[in-house]
Amino acid sequence: MNACGLIVEYNPFHFGHLYHLQQSRKKSAADCVVAVMSGNFLQRGEPAIIDKFQRAKAAILCGVDLVIELPSVFAVQNSDLFAKGALLTLEELKVDSVCFGSEHGEIDTFLQAYNRFTQHREKYDQILKRSLTEGYSFPEASRSAYQAIGLNSGSVDLSKPNNILGYSYVKAIKEYGLSMKALSIKRVHNDYHEPEINHSIASATSIRNELHKHEHITDIAKETLPDPVQQILMEYKQEAGLWHNWQDYFDLLQYRILTMQVEEIREIHGVEEGLEYRLKETAAKADSFINWMTALKTKRYTWTRLQRIFVHLLLNNQKQTIQPLLNKDHMPHLRILAMNKTGRAYVNHKRKVIGVPLVSQLKKQKSPLALIDEKASNAYYSVTNHDKRSKLRRQELTFPYMG
Repeated sequence: MNACGLIVEYNPFHFGHLYHLQQSRKKSAADCVVAVMSGNFLQRGEPAIIDKFQRAKAAILCGVDLVIELPSVFAVQNSDLFAKGALLTLEELKVDSVCFGSEHGEIDTFLQAYNRFTQHREKYDQILKRSLTEGYSFPEASRSAYQAIGLNSGSVDLSKPNNILGYSYVKAIKEYGLSMKALSIKRVHNDYHEPEINHSIASATSIRNELHKHEHITDIAKETLPDPVQQILMEYKQEAGLWHNWQDYFDLLQYRILTMQVEEIREIHGVEEGLEYRLKETAAKADSFINWMTALKTKRYTWTRLQRIFVHLLLNNQKQTIQPLLNKDHMPHLRILAMNKTGRAYVNHKRKVIGVPLVSQLKKQKSPLALIDEKASNAYYSVTNHDKRSKLRRQELTFPYMG
């Protein structure tokens, strides 16, 4: 069976994702589409609007064949580490190709960009280091370094979020010697950060803004979401009592910082250069998550970087625990979240050549990655309806959704 991998978050699944799925299947001529999906906390350091199990179910109902969880250790990271985790997962699954959406859409230019990067890597590293020393954030410093070696001025604009991720995917395939072929689909009709819905293919950001603003699925939002997703969103809110966002966790985060010693904060993954003091200074004065973030944000510490740090604070992820896991060059297990008949057939077809355990219930796996995913689950559900919380957490111990 020929399989194509997708690297996704589906927060929530919308018609743009459906377009990407359909075009990827067509372009790769795949018999099976495998999605590696972030869990309950996402790459930009946000809690997913609904949990990973319901997002995986929505993916299957909308046409994906197999959904595998990207461990949170890799999910809540910069683009290079996010790409590493996702592609190592797809490599273990023996997929033939990976297809990503990008603002550019042509894979050959991504490959050319990587070749140029390797030719000028020393210059890139020098400019990156200098920019970081001058106090710029990593995204700004890397954009400056890419521009200096001629990448931002070319046909792949590495200031665009999906181009950045796509380039990280190509780089990971090359640098880890992975066997899959890279493909790309051009994003249509919206910008990644577009705040307002203006087309049936809208950004996930604009859809979440609409849902959180009105606390129900408006007619405008309905135009952007497949029917199964609308149903799943409504059912989840009825059971959990909310669609998740950072404000729901504000009290927990504030409590964490106010009761931790500076030395303890310093050990949290991502906390560097005295941020522990800044967190302490601003915690007591903050009256909302947005206000706290506004007080913390600097040229060096971007909104996204701070959000990722808040995830690690919430989970008490310490540097000494996380860094060795990020340095590994293989996945210790693969967590199945959902699959249909085709996905089951693919797993059975490849089972003998997949060299790591396939896990369908978290209780069956106690690797360090799985233990952190268990913490992430417990933290994520801590803000849900009290009488439903245990039921939601028990999803980690049940079998995956079978479509």
